Amino acid sequence: MSSENSSADDVQRVWDVVVVGAGPAGASAAYAAAVAGRRVLLLEKSELPRYKTCGGGIIGPSRDALPPGFELPLRDRVHAVTFSNNGRFTRTRRSRQMLFGLINRPEFDQRLVEHAQKAGAELRTGLTVTRVEQHGSAVPDRRSVAVVLQSGETLLARAVVGADGSAGRIGAHVGVKLDQVDLGLEAEIPVPETVAEDWKGRVLIDWGPMPGSYGWVFPKGDTLTVGVISARGEGAATKRYLEDFVARLGLAGFEPSISSGHLTRCRADDSPLSRGRVLVCGDAAGLLEPWTREGISFALRSGRLAGEWAVRIAEAHDAVDTRRQALNYAFAVKAGLGVEMSVGKSLLSAFERRPGLFHAALTGFRPAWNAFRDITRGSTSLAEIVRTHPMAQRALLAMGPRPGAPAAGEVSS
Repeated sequence: MSSENSSADDVQRVWDVVVVGAGPAGASAAYAAAVAGRRVLLLEKSELPRYKTCGGGIIGPSRDALPPGFELPLRDRVHAVTFSNNGRFTRTRRSRQMLFGLINRPEFDQRLVEHAQKAGAELRTGLTVTRVEQHGSAVPDRRSVAVVLQSGETLLARAVVGADGSAGRIGAHVGVKLDQVDLGLEAEIPVPETVAEDWKGRVLIDWGPMPGSYGWVFPKGDTLTVGVISARGEGAATKRYLEDFVARLGLAGFEPSISSGHLTRCRADDSPLSRGRVLVCGDAAGLLEPWTREGISFALRSGRLAGEWAVRIAEAHDAVDTRRQALNYAFAVKAGLGVEMSVGKSLLSAFERRPGLFHAALTGFRPAWNAFRDITRGSTSLAEIVRTHPMAQRALLAMGPRPGAPAAGEVSS
């Protein structure tokens, strides 16, 4: 940016990039834009730290997407996974190397925000964005976006990144379309030392009674995070599954410190990722793994991409260049995360039909366990396995995608 532009912007208080939402996606976007030397404002409606319904598993792709020098506040390191099929056929598989780590989201999110601030981003909390405008009286020129706050204050930016969740205002502005909605219910259960010791270093994954559902136990020191997830519309059955799951584990006698629920939403294949100078990432874009509904790695990776391309959009001088940069962002997201989502959709479809087969494979077929281990550790991905292993591709095709779902490895533009 030239010094003439810079001084004009200072008078008008124009930010290069405004990021809405300070979760993993927003903090990653703010960090990426700030580390490039741009003036970045990170907005968050809550006061930090704040609780989020989330298992808190940090798999390899999440770890690899963290800012340099970031130290994970791990509560446990997972070396073993116990699998059960609706409480039956329980079997534990172990790994000499750590499979993944477990964090508490308030701590983790706070550290990510601190890294963005150290890189130069400014944080403002307790502010709710009501809308963004790219035309009209609030917008002084074609290179600006107006971010209107609930208080009536208007902020100006050269580019905006929406990371305000799947029900946020920025996704609505962009026109994000969502086609898979699931309900997750979770309890944080403080347990005595003897119970905590039994779970140390081990998680439980239970394939649930409803199609596509599963439950989990993630140990975090003196607290167990216990949750279940299933398709929305099965609210009563999902609640009953959680109650039965907790009782089956022998944890019904312990009072949860927090009980919460959350809807996860996956994007439709043709859903936009931008509109003008506004980009969306993470949950706001509907980016998460459809089978496991894992979202942290998708948030970190898409957030970083959004921050990098927001910098380019901030520098764009006309609509043609803005559009080109936005399309490049969409291509980068779809080429990586989009392909993973397509494979995940195929896996979810197969899992909905044959959960017993998945259970048998993971507990009794070493290549399946090795694939699970390598994916969680980050040495490969679902998409890579399907691409390089014809047998995996044939197995997915044999189990069949849902009607209308793209084939494994396929991604629409």
